[in-house]
Amino acid sequence: MNGISKGIRKVEIALKWNPSAAGQPPTDLDLVAATYLAGDPYGDPAYVVHFDSRSPDGTIYLNRDSKDGKGFGWDEVMTVELDRLDARYARVVVGVVIQQRPDHRTFVSVLDPALRIREGYTVLAEDDFGSVLGATASTVAEFVRQDGGTWDLHPGLHGFDGDPATFTATMGRAHRP
Repeated sequence: MNGISKGIRKVEIALKWNPSAAGQPPTDLDLVAATYLAGDPYGDPAYVVHFDSRSPDGTIYLNRDSKDGKGFGWDEVMTVELDRLDARYARVVVGVVIQQRPDHRTFVSVLDPALRIREGYTVLAEDDFGSVLGATASTVAEFVRQDGGTWDLHPGLHGFDGDPATFTATMGRAHRP
């Protein structure tokens, strides 16, 4: 980045998948985001945003939530307003969790999953979860505040195999530099 760059300011993370085959239980994927304090950027999350929640200051919120992938276009959409996030936060990690009710599911059993991260009309990252097929959850992006206050994106999937509660508690520890 050069000296006049504003960095990443406001991003949209979108997730879609096709509904389960007829007669099969619905597949439910959820976007989650966790914030980490500058004093402990790889410790416990300061807070986690997921379905039915938003950040305390309204800077991270879910615009759309699907329980079965039957939406038109993108089934889940989360907005992260990095430029409004308080200076005490140094990292935001975003992940995708497959709900494990009623059956145990991994990404290999999700029909045509897709991920898109964009700022405005600029696509910053896309993925199809092909690198984490055996995982029940995956981090998909890490946003890191730089010394000048701007934000950088570190895209990439890091799979996790376990229950959703454990994933949300530990998702920010996975890629320590």
